[in-house]
Amino acid sequence: MNSKTYAIITDVHSNSSALKKALEIINDRDNIDQIIFLGDYFSLGPDPNKILEILKSTPNSVIIRGNHERYLLEEIWKDEKPELEGMPQDDPILQEIVNNEQWTANQIGEEGIAYCRTMTISNREIVGDTLVEFSHAWYERDEIPPTMDEALAWRDEISESHPNITQFIYVHGHLHLPREESKENLKILCQGATGLPFDEDPRSAVAFLTVGDTFNWDVVRFEYDSQSTIDLLEERQPPFYKNLQNTVRYAAIRNDI
Repeated sequence: MNSKTYAIITDVHSNSSALKKALEIINDRDNIDQIIFLGDYFSLGPDPNKILEILKSTPNSVIIRGNHERYLLEEIWKDEKPELEGMPQDDPILQEIVNNEQWTANQIGEEGIAYCRTMTISNREIVGDTLVEFSHAWYERDEIPPTMDEALAWRDEISESHPNITQFIYVHGHLHLPREESKENLKILCQGATGLPFDEDPRSAVAFLTVGDTFNWDVVRFEYDSQSTIDLLEERQPPFYKNLQNTVRYAAIRNDI
């Protein structure tokens, strides 16, 4: 047998209660070869330092950078006209998120910023005749996941140099929504979010992917102590915290500042 099983965590957004529960679920399984973290760890939540501590102490893991880690590295709060996922400059939500990035940077300090610099953009693995690539959104950008046509072009380009690969899998985060698409010998997968789902199901998500001789995609939705996250947001009151409390409660984007 030539197979490998990955546990996948994505879009934690400083929700330490959800992350700790996800890792408990992973640790209860005895067949996990590697843990893949798909980005967006510290911003838009109450507990960035605990997230940093957990990430740095999790063995056998790959840490991929998300767009929010890039915002921290770029110090977007210093930009006169910060760009954020195509949001209009006069959108009050944009400034609230930018303020949250600055708050997050102050919380994690230089240790956390230096850790962001060590993160990879994507991670590619070949297991038997299967190639799987992990990124936050897309290997060329971190704010928009691939369309099926883009992913098919990616597959075709790789096939030229890897003629023995017969199956291609692209795994991304960023959407905060589940995605599972297939065409020909290509699959695009997204579990949703571990820390801040947007699919109106407030349960957290962790995924398990087996590739190689066998294929299996298992998304586990689970309850966690979300009230502790809501309470911690109230206690620490990072910028945008009222919206974030509602997003945790309802698993939907709540723009009621």
